[in-house]
Amino acid sequence: MKWKDWEPFYLRIAREMGYSIEKDREAARVLRALLLEGDEYILKDELASVVEKKAYVFGAGPSLEVALKEHDFSDGTLIAADGATSALLETGLVPDIIVTDLDGRVPDIKIANDRGAFLVVHAHGDNIDKLTAYLPLFSRILGTTQTEPLDVVYNFGGFTDGDRAAFLAEELGAREIVLVGFDFGEIVGRWSKPSLREHSPVWETKRKKFEFARELLEWLEKNGRARVEYLTLKREKELIRPTP
Repeated sequence: MKWKDWEPFYLRIAREMGYSIEKDREAARVLRALLLEGDEYILKDELASVVEKKAYVFGAGPSLEVALKEHDFSDGTLIAADGATSALLETGLVPDIIVTDLDGRVPDIKIANDRGAFLVVHAHGDNIDKLTAYLPLFSRILGTTQTEPLDVVYNFGGFTDGDRAAFLAEELGAREIVLVGFDFGEIVGRWSKPSLREHSPVWETKRKKFEFARELLEWLEKNGRARVEYLTLKREKELIRPTP
């Protein structure tokens, strides 16, 4: 997704969610400075070399746990959206790439990074303190922003960690994107936030994020080069699109 396509989405999201565009821009500048200072950043081409033609993108929905037990993901690149990293580690899988705004379980992200996972760290106005505190802990980092891209801080489109991971896979050359644990329902998976110890009823802010994520993924399906499929767990155990 190019900036010209993303900007209208972003302006609407910022308006409806009450985000400060200037704080988002400040976060992007902070992320850029930290990346250059630490010298652990990577560029798009290096990360693209990791992505196979098939990419599994793992969200933190309640169906994720069963999916990890019942399916084989060895034929593609594993891209975890933030908290989904913890679920993968619990089942013995290390994601190839983690897409995070550092809102998940940072110790698990650190474990996965130490075991070889690349990090795609996202800057927004509400996580400047986390960028400053946690970025020095990591290596092999690609930076992203939701405002105008900077030289070493990219914007491939996407809002939540999950749909942003799908846009990343598309940008880096995947031709088939399988979304795992993307439920968009009334229950939030226990991996979504460190404070959750079990699945939780969806709250209003999360519901709005789900709506934007679904809309963006529909855009990707229609406008991207990759085929996008949803792995949802029904009795048929088949790939189907979740019902609205």
